[in-house]
Amino acid sequence: MAVMLAIGLWGLDRGGMWGDESVTFQVAQRTVPQIWRLLHDVDAVHGLYYLFMHAVLTVHPGEVVLRLPSVCAATATAGLVAALGVRLAGPRVGLWAGVLYAITPMAGHYAQEGRSYALVAAGVAASTLLLLRAVDGVGVRVWGPYGAVVALTCALHELAVPVLCAHAVTLALLRVPRGVWSGWGRAAVAVALLLVPLVWVSRGQSGQVAWLVAPGWDRVERLAGNFSPSPSGPVFWGSLLLLAVGLWERRTAAVALPLLLVPPAILMTVSQVRPLYHDRYVLYALAGASLLVAAGAGRVARALGRVRFDGRRMRVGGRRVHALLGVAGVLALVATFLSQLPVHRQDRAAAHRPDNLAVVSALAVRQMRPGDPVLFVPSVGRLAALAYPKGFQRARDIALRESAPRSGTLWGREATPGELRRRLATVDRVWVVAEPYALDPRWTPADPAERAKLAVLREEFVVREEHARDGVVLRLHVRRQPADEPPGVPPGAATTARLPVSRPAAPRARPRPGRW
Repeated sequence: MAVMLAIGLWGLDRGGMWGDESVTFQVAQRTVPQIWRLLHDVDAVHGLYYLFMHAVLTVHPGEVVLRLPSVCAATATAGLVAALGVRLAGPRVGLWAGVLYAITPMAGHYAQEGRSYALVAAGVAASTLLLLRAVDGVGVRVWGPYGAVVALTCALHELAVPVLCAHAVTLALLRVPRGVWSGWGRAAVAVALLLVPLVWVSRGQSGQVAWLVAPGWDRVERLAGNFSPSPSGPVFWGSLLLLAVGLWERRTAAVALPLLLVPPAILMTVSQVRPLYHDRYVLYALAGASLLVAAGAGRVARALGRVRFDGRRMRVGGRRVHALLGVAGVLALVATFLSQLPVHRQDRAAAHRPDNLAVVSALAVRQMRPGDPVLFVPSVGRLAALAYPKGFQRARDIALRESAPRSGTLWGREATPGELRRRLATVDRVWVVAEPYALDPRWTPADPAERAKLAVLREEFVVREEHARDGVVLRLHVRRQPADEPPGVPPGAATTARLPVSRPAAPRARPRPGRW
Protein backbone atom coordinates (compact mmCIF):
# COMPACT_ATOMS: atom_id res chain seq x y z
CA MET A 1 0.00 0.00 0.00
CA ALA A 2 2.90 2.35 0.75
CA VAL A 3 4.38 1.68 -2.69
CA MET A 4 1.04 2.28 -4.42
CA LEU A 5 0.42 5.46 -2.44
CA ALA A 6 3.86 6.81 -3.34
CA ILE A 7 3.39 6.00 -7.04
CA GLY A 8 -0.09 7.51 -6.98
CA LEU A 9 1.01 10.78 -5.37
CA TRP A 10 4.10 11.11 -7.56
CA GLY A 11 3.42 13.81 -10.14
CA LEU A 12 -0.29 13.94 -9.28
CA ASP A 13 -0.54 17.60 -10.30
CA ARG A 14 0.09 17.29 -14.02
CA GLY A 15 -0.84 20.90 -14.71
CA GLY A 16 -3.90 20.12 -16.77
CA MET A 17 -7.03 17.99 -17.01
CA TRP A 18 -7.98 16.01 -20.08
CA GLY A 19 -11.52 15.72 -21.44
CA ASP A 20 -12.97 12.93 -19.30
CA GLU A 21 -11.51 14.41 -16.12
CA SER A 22 -12.93 17.81 -17.01
CA VAL A 23 -16.38 16.22 -17.26
CA THR A 24 -16.03 14.88 -13.73
CA PHE A 25 -14.73 18.25 -12.55
CA GLN A 26 -17.49 20.41 -13.99
CA VAL A 27 -20.39 17.99 -13.40
CA ALA A 28 -19.40 17.35 -9.78
CA GLN A 29 -19.50 21.10 -9.08
CA ARG A 30 -23.13 21.40 -10.15
CA THR A 31 -25.95 21.25 -7.65
CA VAL A 32 -27.47 17.86 -6.84
CA PRO A 33 -30.70 18.69 -8.77
CA GLN A 34 -28.62 19.70 -11.79
CA ILE A 35 -26.63 16.45 -11.62
CA TRP A 36 -29.85 14.47 -11.30
CA ARG A 37 -31.29 16.20 -14.37
CA LEU A 38 -28.14 15.43 -16.36
CA LEU A 39 -28.30 11.73 -15.53
CA HIS A 40 -31.73 11.43 -17.13
CA ASP A 41 -30.19 12.15 -20.52
CA VAL A 42 -26.51 11.22 -20.32
CA ASP A 43 -23.88 9.52 -18.16
CA ALA A 44 -26.26 7.66 -15.86
CA VAL A 45 -23.57 4.97 -15.64
CA HIS A 46 -21.40 7.50 -13.73
CA GLY A 47 -24.20 8.95 -11.62
CA LEU A 48 -23.11 7.61 -8.24
CA TYR A 49 -19.51 8.62 -8.91
CA TYR A 50 -20.55 12.18 -9.81
CA LEU A 51 -22.56 12.48 -6.58
CA PHE A 52 -19.60 11.16 -4.59
CA MET A 53 -17.24 13.62 -6.28
CA HIS A 54 -19.74 16.42 -5.64
CA ALA A 55 -19.12 15.88 -1.93
CA VAL A 56 -15.35 15.59 -2.43
CA LEU A 57 -14.98 18.77 -4.48
CA THR A 58 -17.06 20.69 -1.96
CA VAL A 59 -13.96 20.56 0.24
CA HIS A 60 -11.75 22.14 -2.44
CA PRO A 61 -12.36 22.20 -6.22
CA GLY A 62 -8.94 21.46 -7.66
CA GLU A 63 -7.14 19.01 -9.92
CA VAL A 64 -5.25 17.27 -7.11
CA VAL A 65 -8.39 16.81 -5.00
CA LEU A 66 -10.15 15.52 -8.12
CA ARG A 67 -7.63 12.67 -8.37
CA LEU A 68 -7.10 11.92 -4.69
CA PRO A 69 -10.06 9.46 -4.41
CA SER A 70 -8.53 7.39 -7.22
CA VAL A 71 -5.14 7.41 -5.48
CA CYS A 72 -6.74 6.24 -2.22
CA ALA A 73 -8.77 3.57 -4.04
CA ALA A 74 -5.68 2.24 -5.83
CA THR A 75 -3.82 2.14 -2.51
CA ALA A 76 -6.65 0.15 -0.97
CA THR A 77 -6.71 -2.18 -3.97
CA ALA A 78 -2.99 -2.97 -3.60
CA GLY A 79 -3.61 -3.84 0.05
CA LEU A 80 -6.64 -5.99 -0.82
CA VAL A 81 -4.69 -7.84 -3.52
CA ALA A 82 -1.98 -8.53 -0.92
CA ALA A 83 -4.64 -9.76 1.53
CA LEU A 84 -5.99 -12.10 -1.14
CA GLY A 85 -2.49 -13.46 -1.75
CA VAL A 86 -1.95 -14.01 1.99
CA ARG A 87 -5.23 -15.92 2.32
CA LEU A 88 -4.57 -17.99 -0.79
CA ALA A 89 -0.85 -18.75 -0.63
CA GLY A 90 0.81 -17.12 2.36
CA PRO A 91 2.43 -13.80 3.37
CA ARG A 92 5.28 -13.87 0.86
CA VAL A 93 2.98 -14.38 -2.13
CA GLY A 94 0.62 -11.75 -0.74
CA LEU A 95 3.39 -9.19 -0.43
CA TRP A 96 4.68 -9.88 -3.92
CA ALA A 97 1.17 -9.72 -5.42
CA GLY A 98 0.41 -6.38 -3.79
CA VAL A 99 3.68 -4.81 -4.88
CA LEU A 100 3.32 -6.20 -8.41
CA TYR A 101 -0.11 -4.58 -8.65
CA ALA A 102 1.30 -1.28 -7.39
CA ILE A 103 4.20 -1.07 -9.85
CA THR A 104 2.22 -2.09 -12.93
CA PRO A 105 1.89 1.03 -15.15
CA MET A 106 -1.80 0.43 -15.80
CA ALA A 107 -2.57 0.62 -12.08
CA GLY A 108 -0.54 3.82 -11.77
CA HIS A 109 -2.25 5.36 -14.78
CA TYR A 110 -5.78 5.02 -13.42
CA ALA A 111 -4.66 5.85 -9.88
CA GLN A 112 -4.08 9.35 -11.25
CA GLU A 113 -7.28 9.79 -13.20
CA GLY A 114 -10.35 11.61 -11.99
CA ARG A 115 -12.73 8.83 -13.05
CA SER A 116 -14.33 5.87 -11.31
CA TYR A 117 -12.17 2.99 -12.58
CA ALA A 118 -9.77 2.81 -9.61
CA LEU A 119 -12.73 2.81 -7.21
CA VAL A 120 -14.34 -0.04 -9.16
CA ALA A 121 -11.10 -2.03 -8.95
CA ALA A 122 -11.06 -1.57 -5.16
CA GLY A 123 -14.66 -2.74 -4.90
CA VAL A 124 -14.00 -5.86 -6.95
CA ALA A 125 -10.93 -6.77 -4.87
CA ALA A 126 -12.90 -6.26 -1.65
CA SER A 127 -15.81 -8.38 -2.87
CA THR A 128 -13.43 -11.16 -3.94
CA LEU A 129 -11.89 -11.18 -0.46
CA LEU A 130 -15.37 -11.39 1.09
CA LEU A 131 -16.19 -14.27 -1.26
CA LEU A 132 -13.13 -16.16 -0.01
CA ARG A 133 -14.15 -15.56 3.59
CA ALA A 134 -17.56 -17.05 2.82
CA VAL A 135 -15.98 -20.06 1.11
CA ASP A 136 -13.72 -20.59 4.12
CA GLY A 137 -16.77 -20.81 6.34
CA VAL A 138 -16.55 -17.52 8.20
CA GLY A 139 -20.35 -17.46 8.36
CA VAL A 140 -23.61 -16.68 6.59
CA ARG A 141 -23.34 -13.04 7.64
CA VAL A 142 -20.62 -12.50 5.03
CA TRP A 143 -23.09 -12.63 2.15
CA GLY A 144 -24.77 -9.38 3.19
CA PRO A 145 -21.55 -7.34 3.04
CA TYR A 146 -20.54 -9.22 -0.12
CA GLY A 147 -23.77 -8.28 -1.90
CA ALA A 148 -23.56 -4.69 -0.68
CA VAL A 149 -19.98 -4.26 -1.93
CA VAL A 150 -20.76 -5.81 -5.34
CA ALA A 151 -23.88 -3.67 -5.71
CA LEU A 152 -21.99 -0.50 -4.79
CA THR A 153 -19.18 -1.41 -7.18
CA CYS A 154 -21.53 -2.07 -10.08
CA ALA A 155 -23.42 1.15 -9.32
CA LEU A 156 -20.13 3.02 -9.74
CA HIS A 157 -19.83 1.43 -13.19
CA GLU A 158 -22.27 -1.19 -14.42
CA LEU A 159 -19.68 -2.92 -16.61
CA ALA A 160 -18.26 -4.38 -13.39
CA VAL A 161 -21.20 -6.83 -13.43
CA PRO A 162 -19.12 -9.59 -15.12
CA VAL A 163 -17.27 -9.99 -11.83
CA LEU A 164 -20.31 -11.97 -10.64
CA CYS A 165 -19.68 -14.46 -13.44
CA ALA A 166 -16.01 -14.65 -12.47
CA HIS A 167 -17.00 -15.40 -8.88
CA ALA A 168 -19.42 -18.10 -10.06
CA VAL A 169 -16.58 -19.79 -11.97
CA THR A 170 -14.41 -19.57 -8.84
CA LEU A 171 -17.07 -21.32 -6.76
CA ALA A 172 -17.36 -24.04 -9.40
CA LEU A 173 -13.59 -24.60 -9.50
CA LEU A 174 -13.39 -24.75 -5.72
CA ARG A 175 -16.32 -27.23 -5.62
CA VAL A 176 -18.01 -25.46 -2.75
CA PRO A 177 -21.00 -27.04 -0.97
CA ARG A 178 -24.59 -26.24 -1.82
CA GLY A 179 -24.97 -23.84 1.11
CA VAL A 180 -22.28 -21.56 -0.31
CA TRP A 181 -23.97 -21.58 -3.71
CA SER A 182 -27.26 -20.69 -2.05
CA GLY A 183 -25.78 -17.71 -0.22
CA TRP A 184 -23.97 -16.45 -3.29
CA GLY A 185 -27.07 -16.91 -5.45
CA ARG A 186 -29.23 -14.80 -3.13
CA ALA A 187 -26.60 -12.05 -3.08
CA ALA A 188 -26.25 -12.12 -6.89
CA VAL A 189 -30.03 -11.91 -7.41
CA ALA A 190 -30.25 -8.97 -5.00
CA VAL A 191 -27.47 -7.18 -6.90
CA ALA A 192 -29.19 -7.82 -10.24
CA LEU A 193 -32.51 -6.47 -8.98
CA LEU A 194 -30.88 -3.34 -7.57
CA LEU A 195 -29.12 -2.67 -10.88
CA VAL A 196 -32.17 -3.07 -13.13
CA PRO A 197 -33.13 0.66 -13.02
CA LEU A 198 -29.56 1.74 -13.82
CA VAL A 199 -29.24 -0.73 -16.68
CA TRP A 200 -32.62 0.35 -18.06
CA VAL A 201 -31.70 4.04 -18.08
CA SER A 202 -28.14 3.57 -19.36
CA ARG A 203 -29.40 1.29 -22.13
CA GLY A 204 -31.18 4.29 -23.60
CA GLN A 205 -27.91 6.23 -23.43
CA SER A 206 -25.83 3.62 -25.25
CA GLY A 207 -25.14 6.11 -28.01
CA GLN A 208 -22.43 7.47 -25.71
CA VAL A 209 -20.27 4.46 -26.55
CA ALA A 210 -20.99 4.49 -30.27
CA TRP A 211 -17.31 5.37 -30.82
CA LEU A 212 -16.23 1.93 -29.60
CA VAL A 213 -15.41 -0.75 -32.17
CA ALA A 214 -15.47 -4.53 -31.98
CA PRO A 215 -12.17 -5.66 -30.40
CA GLY A 216 -9.87 -7.98 -32.31
CA TRP A 217 -6.78 -9.94 -31.39
CA ASP A 218 -4.80 -6.71 -31.30
CA ARG A 219 -6.85 -5.62 -28.29
CA VAL A 220 -6.15 -8.94 -26.59
CA GLU A 221 -2.43 -8.41 -27.11
CA ARG A 222 -2.66 -4.85 -25.84
CA LEU A 223 -4.55 -5.93 -22.74
CA ALA A 224 -1.93 -8.61 -22.04
CA GLY A 225 0.76 -5.93 -22.22
CA ASN A 226 -1.21 -3.65 -19.90
CA PHE A 227 -1.71 -6.42 -17.34
CA SER A 228 2.02 -7.11 -17.22
CA PRO A 229 4.54 -4.99 -15.29
CA SER A 230 6.07 -4.40 -18.73
CA PRO A 231 4.32 -4.48 -22.13
CA SER A 232 7.27 -6.22 -23.79
CA GLY A 233 10.79 -7.48 -23.28
CA PRO A 234 12.25 -9.82 -20.63
CA VAL A 235 9.95 -8.58 -17.87
CA PHE A 236 6.86 -9.37 -19.94
CA TRP A 237 8.00 -12.87 -20.88
CA GLY A 238 9.24 -13.54 -17.37
CA SER A 239 5.86 -12.49 -15.95
CA LEU A 240 4.07 -14.66 -18.49
CA LEU A 241 6.21 -17.66 -17.51
CA LEU A 242 5.57 -17.12 -13.80
CA LEU A 243 1.86 -16.71 -14.51
CA ALA A 244 1.86 -20.10 -16.24
CA VAL A 245 3.65 -21.63 -13.25
CA GLY A 246 1.09 -20.01 -10.96
CA LEU A 247 -1.68 -21.97 -12.65
CA TRP A 248 -0.40 -25.06 -10.81
CA GLU A 249 -1.40 -23.43 -7.53
CA ARG A 250 -4.94 -24.79 -7.60
CA ARG A 251 -6.58 -22.60 -4.98
CA THR A 252 -4.94 -19.39 -6.18
CA ALA A 253 -5.70 -20.18 -9.81
CA ALA A 254 -9.35 -20.89 -8.97
CA VAL A 255 -9.71 -17.32 -7.72
CA ALA A 256 -7.26 -15.37 -9.88
CA LEU A 257 -7.77 -16.99 -13.29
CA PRO A 258 -11.54 -16.33 -13.55
CA LEU A 259 -10.97 -12.77 -12.33
CA LEU A 260 -8.31 -12.30 -15.00
CA LEU A 261 -10.11 -13.90 -17.95
CA VAL A 262 -13.89 -13.94 -17.47
CA PRO A 263 -14.73 -10.17 -17.43
CA PRO A 264 -12.58 -9.31 -20.48
CA ALA A 265 -13.83 -12.39 -22.33
CA ILE A 266 -17.48 -11.50 -21.66
CA LEU A 267 -17.10 -7.88 -22.75
CA MET A 268 -15.05 -8.77 -25.83
CA THR A 269 -17.58 -11.41 -26.87
CA VAL A 270 -20.57 -9.09 -26.40
CA SER A 271 -18.67 -6.37 -28.25
CA GLN A 272 -18.59 -8.47 -31.40
CA VAL A 273 -22.31 -7.69 -31.66
CA ARG A 274 -22.57 -4.44 -29.70
CA PRO A 275 -19.20 -2.82 -28.89
CA LEU A 276 -18.83 -2.17 -25.16
CA TYR A 277 -15.21 -3.05 -24.53
CA HIS A 278 -12.37 -0.79 -23.47
CA ASP A 279 -9.29 -1.69 -21.43
CA ARG A 280 -10.23 0.69 -18.63
CA TYR A 281 -13.54 -1.11 -18.09
CA VAL A 282 -11.66 -4.22 -16.96
CA LEU A 283 -8.96 -2.59 -14.85
CA TYR A 284 -10.23 -4.67 -11.91
CA ALA A 285 -9.13 -7.85 -13.70
CA LEU A 286 -5.50 -6.77 -13.26
CA ALA A 287 -5.60 -8.16 -9.71
CA GLY A 288 -5.89 -11.69 -11.13
CA ALA A 289 -2.69 -11.28 -13.15
CA SER A 290 -0.73 -9.99 -10.13
CA LEU A 291 -1.93 -12.89 -7.98
CA LEU A 292 -0.98 -15.53 -10.55
CA VAL A 293 2.47 -14.07 -11.21
CA ALA A 294 3.16 -13.86 -7.47
CA ALA A 295 1.89 -17.42 -6.97
CA GLY A 296 4.22 -18.63 -9.72
CA ALA A 297 7.14 -16.83 -8.09
CA GLY A 298 6.22 -18.42 -4.78
CA ARG A 299 6.16 -21.87 -6.32
CA VAL A 300 9.58 -21.29 -7.90
CA ALA A 301 10.90 -20.07 -4.53
CA ARG A 302 9.69 -23.21 -2.79
CA ALA A 303 11.31 -25.35 -5.48
CA LEU A 304 14.62 -23.54 -5.03
CA GLY A 305 14.40 -24.10 -1.30
CA ARG A 306 14.37 -27.86 -1.83
CA VAL A 307 17.56 -27.91 -3.91
CA ARG A 308 20.43 -29.88 -2.29
CA PHE A 309 23.79 -28.20 -1.84
CA ASP A 310 26.84 -30.23 -0.70
CA GLY A 311 24.57 -33.10 0.22
CA ARG A 312 22.57 -31.10 2.71
CA ARG A 313 18.89 -30.28 2.24
CA MET A 314 18.04 -26.56 2.62
CA ARG A 315 14.44 -26.05 3.75
CA VAL A 316 12.24 -23.08 2.96
CA GLY A 317 11.82 -22.42 6.65
CA GLY A 318 15.52 -21.91 7.18
CA ARG A 319 16.75 -18.40 7.95
CA ARG A 320 19.37 -18.46 5.21
CA VAL A 321 16.88 -19.50 2.55
CA HIS A 322 14.31 -17.00 3.75
CA ALA A 323 16.92 -14.23 3.56
CA LEU A 324 18.10 -15.21 0.07
CA LEU A 325 14.57 -15.49 -1.29
CA GLY A 326 13.60 -12.18 0.32
CA VAL A 327 16.58 -10.39 -1.20
CA ALA A 328 15.94 -11.99 -4.59
CA GLY A 329 12.29 -10.98 -4.50
CA VAL A 330 13.11 -7.39 -3.56
CA LEU A 331 15.75 -7.12 -6.28
CA ALA A 332 13.39 -8.56 -8.88
CA LEU A 333 10.62 -6.10 -7.97
CA VAL A 334 13.00 -3.14 -7.89
CA ALA A 335 14.47 -4.15 -11.26
CA THR A 336 10.97 -4.50 -12.70
CA PHE A 337 9.97 -1.06 -11.49
CA LEU A 338 13.18 0.55 -12.75
CA SER A 339 12.68 -1.01 -16.17
CA GLN A 340 9.30 0.74 -16.35
CA LEU A 341 10.40 4.04 -14.82
CA PRO A 342 10.37 5.85 -18.22
CA VAL A 343 6.77 4.68 -18.75
CA HIS A 344 5.73 5.97 -15.32
CA ARG A 345 7.44 9.30 -15.97
CA GLN A 346 5.81 9.68 -19.37
CA ASP A 347 2.41 8.90 -17.89
CA ARG A 348 2.76 11.83 -15.50
CA ALA A 349 3.05 14.38 -18.31
CA ALA A 350 -0.17 16.15 -19.25
CA ALA A 351 0.73 15.76 -22.94
CA HIS A 352 0.54 11.97 -22.56
CA ARG A 353 -3.25 12.11 -22.08
CA PRO A 354 -5.55 12.45 -25.10
CA ASP A 355 -5.79 16.23 -24.67
CA ASN A 356 -4.76 18.99 -22.27
CA LEU A 357 -7.51 21.53 -21.74
CA ALA A 358 -5.24 23.81 -19.71
CA VAL A 359 -3.26 24.45 -22.89
CA VAL A 360 -6.43 25.59 -24.68
CA SER A 361 -7.20 28.07 -21.91
CA ALA A 362 -3.61 29.38 -21.87
CA LEU A 363 -3.70 29.98 -25.63
CA ALA A 364 -7.01 31.80 -25.30
CA VAL A 365 -5.65 34.11 -22.59
CA ARG A 366 -2.68 35.09 -24.75
CA GLN A 367 -4.45 35.55 -28.08
CA MET A 368 -8.05 36.67 -27.56
CA ARG A 369 -9.14 40.26 -27.09
CA PRO A 370 -12.08 41.29 -24.86
CA GLY A 371 -15.36 40.64 -26.64
CA ASP A 372 -13.87 38.37 -29.32
CA PRO A 373 -16.34 35.72 -30.52
CA VAL A 374 -15.20 32.12 -30.10
CA LEU A 375 -16.52 29.03 -31.90
CA PHE A 376 -15.89 25.50 -30.66
CA VAL A 377 -15.57 22.86 -33.42
CA PRO A 378 -16.94 20.41 -32.44
CA SER A 379 -19.02 21.59 -29.49
CA VAL A 380 -17.28 19.16 -27.12
CA GLY A 381 -14.34 21.56 -27.23
CA ARG A 382 -16.36 23.79 -24.91
CA LEU A 383 -15.17 21.54 -22.08
CA ALA A 384 -12.00 23.65 -22.07
CA ALA A 385 -14.04 26.74 -21.19
CA LEU A 386 -15.99 24.82 -18.55
CA ALA A 387 -12.89 23.36 -16.89
CA TYR A 388 -10.75 26.52 -17.21
CA PRO A 389 -13.20 29.42 -17.52
CA LYS A 390 -10.53 32.06 -16.79
CA GLY A 391 -9.11 31.76 -20.30
CA PHE A 392 -12.48 32.47 -21.91
CA GLN A 393 -13.88 35.14 -19.59
CA ARG A 394 -13.15 37.89 -22.12
CA ALA A 395 -14.51 35.93 -25.10
CA ARG A 396 -18.08 35.54 -26.33
CA ASP A 397 -19.31 32.03 -27.10
CA ILE A 398 -21.16 32.83 -30.30
CA ALA A 399 -22.79 29.42 -30.78
CA LEU A 400 -24.01 28.79 -27.22
CA ARG A 401 -27.74 28.97 -26.68
CA GLU A 402 -28.04 27.51 -23.16
CA SER A 403 -25.31 26.74 -20.62
CA ALA A 404 -24.38 23.17 -19.71
CA PRO A 405 -25.71 23.19 -16.10
CA ARG A 406 -28.97 24.88 -17.05
CA SER A 407 -29.58 22.68 -20.10
CA GLY A 408 -28.78 19.43 -18.27
CA THR A 409 -26.08 18.52 -20.80
CA LEU A 410 -22.33 17.99 -20.63
CA TRP A 411 -21.26 20.97 -22.77
CA GLY A 412 -24.39 23.05 -23.36
CA ARG A 413 -26.96 23.48 -26.12
CA GLU A 414 -26.00 25.32 -29.26
CA ALA A 415 -28.04 27.41 -31.66
CA THR A 416 -29.75 25.84 -34.65
CA PRO A 417 -27.93 25.87 -38.02
CA GLY A 418 -30.00 28.81 -39.23
CA GLU A 419 -29.39 30.80 -36.06
CA LEU A 420 -25.67 29.97 -36.23
CA ARG A 421 -25.47 31.43 -39.74
CA ARG A 422 -27.26 34.61 -38.61
CA ARG A 423 -24.96 35.02 -35.62
CA LEU A 424 -21.80 34.49 -37.64
CA ALA A 425 -23.06 36.98 -40.25
CA THR A 426 -22.78 39.73 -37.63
CA VAL A 427 -19.02 39.32 -36.98
CA ASP A 428 -15.96 39.99 -39.09
CA ARG A 429 -13.58 37.85 -37.02
CA VAL A 430 -14.01 34.72 -34.95
CA TRP A 431 -11.63 32.50 -32.99
CA VAL A 432 -12.05 28.79 -33.63
CA VAL A 433 -11.01 26.23 -31.01
CA ALA A 434 -10.75 22.85 -32.69
CA GLU A 435 -9.02 19.53 -32.73
CA PRO A 436 -7.00 18.79 -35.90
CA TYR A 437 -9.45 16.18 -37.21
CA ALA A 438 -12.28 18.75 -37.16
CA LEU A 439 -10.37 21.04 -39.52
CA ASP A 440 -9.69 18.34 -42.09
CA PRO A 441 -11.88 19.01 -45.17
CA ARG A 442 -12.65 15.28 -45.39
CA TRP A 443 -14.37 15.25 -41.98
CA THR A 444 -18.15 15.31 -42.28
CA PRO A 445 -19.90 15.54 -38.88
CA ALA A 446 -23.34 14.04 -38.37
CA ASP A 447 -24.62 17.04 -36.40
CA PRO A 448 -26.25 19.67 -38.69
CA ALA A 449 -24.99 22.48 -36.44
CA GLU A 450 -21.41 21.28 -36.82
CA ARG A 451 -21.83 21.08 -40.60
CA ALA A 452 -23.19 24.63 -40.60
CA LYS A 453 -20.14 25.88 -38.66
CA LEU A 454 -17.74 24.32 -41.13
CA ALA A 455 -19.71 25.53 -44.15
CA VAL A 456 -19.81 29.15 -42.97
CA LEU A 457 -16.09 29.11 -42.11
CA ARG A 458 -15.21 27.74 -45.55
CA GLU A 459 -17.52 30.03 -47.52
CA GLU A 460 -17.27 33.34 -45.67
CA PHE A 461 -13.98 33.36 -43.73
CA VAL A 462 -10.27 32.88 -44.27
CA VAL A 463 -7.59 31.95 -41.74
CA ARG A 464 -5.55 34.90 -40.51
CA GLU A 465 -3.64 33.28 -37.61
CA GLU A 466 -3.09 29.75 -36.36
CA HIS A 467 -1.62 28.57 -33.06
CA ALA A 468 -1.16 24.86 -32.31
CA ARG A 469 0.12 23.11 -29.22
CA ASP A 470 -0.26 19.59 -27.80
CA GLY A 471 -2.86 18.60 -30.39
CA VAL A 472 -4.98 21.74 -29.92
CA VAL A 473 -5.55 24.24 -32.74
CA LEU A 474 -6.59 27.86 -32.17
CA ARG A 475 -7.35 29.75 -35.38
CA LEU A 476 -8.38 33.32 -36.03
CA HIS A 477 -10.79 33.48 -38.97
CA VAL A 478 -11.57 36.84 -40.60
CA ARG A 479 -14.33 37.58 -43.07
CA ARG A 480 -13.41 36.83 -46.65
CA GLN A 481 -12.83 39.79 -48.96
CA PRO A 482 -13.10 39.65 -52.77
CA ALA A 483 -9.31 39.91 -53.01
CA ASP A 484 -8.99 36.67 -51.02
CA GLU A 485 -10.43 34.59 -53.91
CA PRO A 486 -7.95 33.05 -56.39
CA PRO A 487 -7.92 34.82 -59.78
CA GLY A 488 -10.53 33.55 -62.21
CA VAL A 489 -12.50 31.64 -59.58
CA PRO A 490 -16.06 32.73 -58.68
CA PRO A 491 -16.45 33.87 -55.04
CA GLY A 492 -16.72 30.89 -52.69
CA ALA A 493 -15.98 28.33 -55.40
CA ALA A 494 -12.50 27.59 -54.09
CA THR A 495 -13.85 26.49 -50.75
CA THR A 496 -17.10 24.83 -51.79
CA ALA A 497 -15.86 22.69 -54.68
CA ARG A 498 -16.43 18.98 -54.17
CA LEU A 499 -13.51 16.75 -53.40
CA PRO A 500 -12.57 14.00 -55.89
CA VAL A 501 -14.50 10.76 -55.53
CA SER A 502 -11.30 8.75 -54.99
CA ARG A 503 -10.34 10.57 -51.81
CA PRO A 504 -8.77 8.98 -48.71
CA ALA A 505 -10.97 7.81 -45.89
CA ALA A 506 -12.25 10.57 -43.62
CA PRO A 507 -10.34 11.01 -40.37
CA ARG A 508 -11.78 9.31 -37.35
CA ALA A 509 -12.94 11.66 -34.61
CA ARG A 510 -11.46 11.25 -31.18
CA PRO A 511 -13.89 9.77 -28.63
CA ARG A 512 -15.86 12.49 -26.95
CA PRO A 513 -15.06 12.97 -23.24
CA GLY A 514 -17.69 12.03 -20.73
CA ARG A 515 -18.54 8.78 -22.45
CA TRP A 516 -18.43 5.51 -20.51
